[in-house]
Amino acid sequence: MSLDIFWFLPTSGDTRYLGKSDFGRPATNAYMRQIAVTAESLGYDGLLIPTGSSCLDPWVTASSLIAVTQRIKLLVALRTSISGPTASARQAATLDQALGGRLLLNVVPGGDATELAADGVFLSHDERYEAADEFLTVWRDLLQGQKVDFKGRHIQVQGAQNFFPPVSHPYPPLYFGGSSPAAHELAAKHVDAYLTWGEPPADVAKKIADVRERAARHGRTVRFGVRLHVIVRETSEEAWAAADRLISHLDDEDIQRAQANYARMDSEGQRRMAALHGGRRDKLVVGPNLWAGVGLVRGGAGTALVGNPQEVAARLQEYVDLGVDSFVLSGYPHLEEAVRFAELVFPLLPGKKPVTLRDQSLTGGAFDVRATQVEAQAA
Repeated sequence: MSLDIFWFLPTSGDTRYLGKSDFGRPATNAYMRQIAVTAESLGYDGLLIPTGSSCLDPWVTASSLIAVTQRIKLLVALRTSISGPTASARQAATLDQALGGRLLLNVVPGGDATELAADGVFLSHDERYEAADEFLTVWRDLLQGQKVDFKGRHIQVQGAQNFFPPVSHPYPPLYFGGSSPAAHELAAKHVDAYLTWGEPPADVAKKIADVRERAARHGRTVRFGVRLHVIVRETSEEAWAAADRLISHLDDEDIQRAQANYARMDSEGQRRMAALHGGRRDKLVVGPNLWAGVGLVRGGAGTALVGNPQEVAARLQEYVDLGVDSFVLSGYPHLEEAVRFAELVFPLLPGKKPVTLRDQSLTGGAFDVRATQVEAQAA
């Protein structure tokens, strides 16, 4: 089975160290294009473009990548709380046409209530999922060419139509992640692929079983994926040293401030991430090769697979054995780590080709050993 391996665009900035350091990188569009072109050339299947008040706009960012990419798919945030289904359907169809059918959409009903309030949204957690259900009901019908009259609690449209069909049929595939019962029900009813943050495999198995059972009640099937950071090096010792370095600039105040911020959120997924480590540096190894250090100060996905290529590939296989066929990965800094992961781990993954010239001597000179070998074969 071939796996879908996605990489991540750091549209809020990039760094070598979490916290304060001299190695922060601004989120410029030029840097995003550089990462995107690199990921495509390496053979990644897609790019996740995140959303949030501290991120570059995901739709504009995706549009800027049309001219510099040809194959890689773009997983773009679809904010059901701060946009309407009719305008969003037109946007999706237009962008999918421009991308030649390479658009995927990541449904985001909520997140941080404080951030949503700044955008004029004052719905409770479950109300946001009610609104997302109505949004997707209208949105999916529009992109399938239907004329829609709908009157719900949160959304009302009359005579709505989408006149510009997407390339993808029946519409660009919908991805989604959420850990609450309301989130699982939304996934079961509407989405094509359910993404979970990188919890221990036993916990992921329970989430998959619940979503799968709910989807069956709706007469549907859902694919599954995992969102993770990766810290892979040629040896396990080097990988764990790199993990330690990543958080070496954090002080206790940084961690306490971040954890207090996450604690006030109403996200069940964020609560589960924080519970893995409790804000403690001595509780960061939460499973074999599974490290929760990123989540000390980063919201959302907070765990990383740490180890040598064989260890990381083995841990990915454990998720595959549960029914996962997609991984959305990232690493700091994202440009260099995209290359490192592809070079070290792609040869160990089904359906992925090596991106290096393996078992050949390279000197970088005009009389390279490899060139001599090629000439000898030609003779």
